[in-house]
Formats: sequence, structure tokens, C-alpha cells
Amino acid sequence: MASDHSSLNQTKCVLANNDLEQQESMEVERKDFDYSKRSQWLRAAVLGANDGLVSTASLMMGVGAVKQDIKVMILTGFAGLVAGACSMAIGEFVSVYSQLDIEVAQMKRENGRDRNEEEDEKEKESLPNPIHAAAASALAFSVGAIVPLLAASFIREYKVRIGVVLGAVSFALVLFGWLGAVLGKAPTLRSCVRVLVGGWLAMAITFGLTKLIGSSGL
Repeated sequence: MASDHSSLNQTKCVLANNDLEQQESMEVERKDFDYSKRSQWLRAAVLGANDGLVSTASLMMGVGAVKQDIKVMILTGFAGLVAGACSMAIGEFVSVYSQLDIEVAQMKRENGRDRNEEEDEKEKESLPNPIHAAAASALAFSVGAIVPLLAASFIREYKVRIGVVLGAVSFALVLFGWLGAVLGKAPTLRSCVRVLVGGWLAMAITFGLTKLIGSSGL
């Protein structure tokens, strides 16, 4: 009897350990799945904000290379914000709407198969929303674009204004790079450096080329 009890307890322990390992494995899989789904909207949000920040700052720096007037610089940045947000929204709307058409067509092809209502409702809820995607893309772009605009708005001195814009944009680039890395579980330092250097290059190239063309008298 003692032997039977011992073997029974061992069997229970083995089953319990197996159940625990399965639960841990399922939790790890769920976490990985959550991050893979999160990366879709995270990528769109970070890229949208980064595009707004870099493109608007580059426009302002480019115009600032030949025009020192604060009004011209601010108007250029504002025009870049509006144009960029509209472009991002329209592009995202068209892209997501195309994806939606494909998925709806696939659902229609599957209607002839045996499917229950719960599956249909879940699939309908998971379909992408073009309007939401367009609004989120425009908002993300605007959040990034507002940084250089606010940085330059109240500074009359030209050199100080350029320096403040560069400093504010650099800080925002590091912040966006860090935020994207943390939420996506990626290396933070590498992400920050990549985003920062890319932004600096865009601004430097725009400033340099515009200065060159402006000084040539064209």
C-alpha cells in the first residue's frame, strides 16, 4: 500500500509539473502574440510621429537656411504639418481600405463553408477600419510636427531659434526612439541612435542643399 501511495503521489507531481510547464508555455506564447500584434499599430504610430517631426523640422531648417524671418519659418512649418497630415491620412485610408476589400472578399468566399455566427462576428470585429487608421496616422504625424513649430514660435533671434529647434527635435527623436523600443521590447540604445542620426541627416541635407541653391542666386 505504501508503494502504491508513493507511486500515486509521484504521478500527481509529474502531472502537476506538466500542467505548470504548459501554463507557463501558454503565457509566454500569449505575451509573444501580444507584442507581435502591438507592433502593427506601434510601427504606424512611431513612424507617423517621426515622419512629422523630421519632415517639418527639415522644411523649417531648409527655409531657415535662406530666410531668417520667423514668420516665413513658422508658415513653412505649419504648411508642412497640414500637408503631411493630409497625405499620411489619405495614404493610410487607401492602403487600409484595399486591405479591407481583400479580407471582405475572402470572408464572402468562405460563406459557403460551415461556419457559426460567433466566428463571423469575431472576424468582422477584427477587420481594419480605414477611418480609424487614417485619423491615427494624421494625429501621429501632427504630434511630431508640432514639436519644431512650438520650439521656434517665440524666438526672434535667428541663431538662437535654429539652435532651439535643433535641440527640441533631437530630444523628441531620442524620446520617440526610446518609446518605440520599450513598447516593442527592442534594444533602446540602438533604436535611439538610429532615429537620432537619421533625423540629423535629413535636417543637415535639407539645410545644406537649400543653402547651396539659395546662395547660387537661382
